[in-house]
Amino acid sequence: MEAKTHRGPPRRGQHSKRSESREVQISKALSKLLRHQAANAGVPLDQEGYAPLDRVEERDQLQWGPLKSLSPSLEEIKSVVTDNAKQRFTLKCIREQEPSDPSGYLVRANQGHSLQVDESALFTPLSRGEMAGTTVVHGTYFAFWDAIVTSGGLKPMSRGHIHCAPGENAVSGMRGDAELLVEIDVEKSIAEGGLAWWRSSNGVILTDGGPEGVLSTSFFKKVSGRSAGVGILWEDGEKKADLPPGLKMVVPSGKRTRR
Repeated sequence: MEAKTHRGPPRRGQHSKRSESREVQISKALSKLLRHQAANAGVPLDQEGYAPLDRVEERDQLQWGPLKSLSPSLEEIKSVVTDNAKQRFTLKCIREQEPSDPSGYLVRANQGHSLQVDESALFTPLSRGEMAGTTVVHGTYFAFWDAIVTSGGLKPMSRGHIHCAPGENAVSGMRGDAELLVEIDVEKSIAEGGLAWWRSSNGVILTDGGPEGVLSTSFFKKVSGRSAGVGILWEDGEKKADLPPGLKMVVPSGKRTRR
């Protein structure tokens, strides 16, 4: 008798490719290429993170499978860039008149690169004065909280930066299913930690965590749950409570366990 393979429950947000629209598949493949796989695919990025769109669309030469198999048209790329709710991409015309072929465009991911990029060219630097009184929030999950505390703070992980939203209701910078909200004292992190901060073109607030690559818990203004029963865990740089027992710890799709 053939043995049956038992598969556990899917991760949070995990969907089969068959259930995803073509637009979503193109968006995910384009994001992965521009953020992480451009060098492997032979697609050059300039210092601002832009790639020639005709190189992205070269079916015969592009060696990176997911986007090559989808073979998106220029109109589909334009639609993905324009309609993406989190404004993950920028498409730039490099001719005086809008061309009808991809050679007249450059495309980039607005943030989230694991590839080396020039922050000064890609992002807008933020000063302590500019960030005065600004609420900056990082969204995370119950499954990651203990590791965050144990390691001393937030890390960029596979990305080059820690991503934050300029307020809880911001579109970009935080996943909608985040279970914990980490409010960051940006002014304190600059004054006491010497951390650098930037804003991406779609409004995400970024830091690399400084030389140690860690945004310290001492700069956590407040950490609180988004659901009933999970109150304030951290306030003004100090621990206030543990996570309540019995919470379901789910690692979201596309995320990996923190070290």
